[in-house]
Amino acid sequence: MTSGSSLTVTTRTIELAELGPESPLPSVRPLLEPPYTVGAGIPGEIAAGAQWGKAKTIYPYPMQDGYARETTATQLTAVVLENERLKAVFLPQLGGRLWQLTDKATGKELLHTGDRIQFANLALRNAWFAGGIEWNIGTRGHSPTTCAPLHAALVRGPDGQEVLRMWEFDRLREVVFQIDAWLPADSPVVFAAVRLRNPNAETVPMYWWTNAAVPQTPGTRVIAPAERAYATDYDGSMAVVAPADFHGVDATWPVRNPAAADFFFDLAPGERRWEVAADDAGDGLALVSSARLRGRKLFVWGESAGGHRWQEWLTPSAGGVRRHYAEIQAGLAQTQFEHVPMPAGASWQWVEAYGNAALDPALAAAGWPAAVAHGAERVQALVSEASLEAALADAAARADLPPAEFLVAGSGWGALERARRRAAGRGWIDETGTPFSPETLTADQAPWLALLRDDGGTPFPDAAAFVKGLDWERLLADPRNAGPGALFHRAVMLQARADAPDELEGAASLYREALADPGLSRAGGALAHRGLGLALLSTGGTDEGISELVRACAVEPGNRWLLTEAMTLCLEHGVPGPALLLAGRAPAPLAGVGRIRFLTALAHARAGEPAVAARMLREGVEVPDLREGENTITALWREVCPGEDVPAQYQFSMH
Repeated sequence: MTSGSSLTVTTRTIELAELGPESPLPSVRPLLEPPYTVGAGIPGEIAAGAQWGKAKTIYPYPMQDGYARETTATQLTAVVLENERLKAVFLPQLGGRLWQLTDKATGKELLHTGDRIQFANLALRNAWFAGGIEWNIGTRGHSPTTCAPLHAALVRGPDGQEVLRMWEFDRLREVVFQIDAWLPADSPVVFAAVRLRNPNAETVPMYWWTNAAVPQTPGTRVIAPAERAYATDYDGSMAVVAPADFHGVDATWPVRNPAAADFFFDLAPGERRWEVAADDAGDGLALVSSARLRGRKLFVWGESAGGHRWQEWLTPSAGGVRRHYAEIQAGLAQTQFEHVPMPAGASWQWVEAYGNAALDPALAAAGWPAAVAHGAERVQALVSEASLEAALADAAARADLPPAEFLVAGSGWGALERARRRAAGRGWIDETGTPFSPETLTADQAPWLALLRDDGGTPFPDAAAFVKGLDWERLLADPRNAGPGALFHRAVMLQARADAPDELEGAASLYREALADPGLSRAGGALAHRGLGLALLSTGGTDEGISELVRACAVEPGNRWLLTEAMTLCLEHGVPGPALLLAGRAPAPLAGVGRIRFLTALAHARAGEPAVAARMLREGVEVPDLREGENTITALWREVCPGEDVPAQYQFSMH
């Protein structure tokens, strides 16, 4: 411990929704993203970056969509960094989230947070929760690791400074990320140094955004050093705007925005990287970084009924008190449409600092140029450029120090990746500071580890967790590993990376071979029928594809993921009959699941039975995993209950 500051490992009891089981379905379906369209005046760099590097799927990560709305008091590991001026609380088991940041001088919480965590469908893997500061890597969206444990350890620097280190292997881009957080004695800011390492022999598309939820009061204003911004909408469009005069409204005051909006501030190349959110007393979070973290963003939910409903959905009010929030964010690129090329073997590091901006409230509320000039002065006083560069140098010097004490274990996928690369003679990282211990390997990695060790003679199991990589496909194609499991996993991997119809046809052929083998397990057979159905739908075989999805559900009638997906795809392809058939066959526990109940109501409406759909909606439907921007419940109510006001619980429309 450094005199005047401390790092304490403790626990925090939080009302937490149960995350539930991960989906057993391989995530081979395309990511749900709007088309990217850029308007006049958008720089070529942004336009080009928006068209390059997008991830096709979230595979091999499984979806996290098994949660419900009920919460229970749950004890989580918490790491507390504290000095005389600040107290920062991190939750390594939930993506390393910086959950709480308290300014001791004012007693104010600089982050939107609470004592209840409610999951909702806003992330790349579905599950996400509002509050604190999160770290997003991989591709556009909330990170695959945002609701998963990170490896966490205590590191001690040669000067005695204690550092919280968190790290993980990102399976989407196959890179390693590392976050070192520390709070020096008497420092008005907590530092977080982020390091990304690309061990691959090729350039990878890189994406990083740090997302901070800040309390939104009537007097909150967000300030960044830019005259213009790139505004985006849920339809994927982008336009150049003046945020201080957006359709006649000064949108830098979140509460003045009538609808949800994103504003990516256009910081000049030589401008300091900062953004602040100040309340009516001038207090609020300053998010400052070194130059590599280029982008700055303001997100608001908007003052519509849908915006308010989403805020209540994500952060249920306690005691009838509504607590709204906005988000200020910092990223590698200017906008979240883009990916940045990360060269083979590259290692990138930057440092971020968080503290109370402590602005003069009159100047914070002044005209935009005056407010920006004052913000720059206060940011410089809070954390000067020299002190930020010194923090970056300190972080670089500590980056490879070995952990002194392990706190939380992340996944075993990093340990498997090391074994895979060694077996293939490929490069890997120096693990001295970020070890992926063999002790983290679990049953998920065991079949693949055995495959690497060339045990041979044993057919590969179809029940193995999913991985990706051409070297895995080659190993599975080895006659020594032949069997339905190898065929099935080869089909999944080919389908996940398929870019052309012939590749999808190849995947379909492998699925058929696997299904023809009597050794395929019941669960494997259901997933193979499902994979075959998806491949057929993607190549225009609607009737055959739907038939295969129905077969998958018949093989495993109790599989809620198969049923939900099959009903959804039936409706998307305009065939409500099979959806109603599946709903009628569903076991009673599944029929009551919110998403399935809604799909059943929608199927009745599409089948010409609006009265049945209206009755179901009036009885009540709650969909825990309603997707951000999804207006289906609102739209269905208006369709089947014309002339009636949409009930408050169904007002999720963001348009």
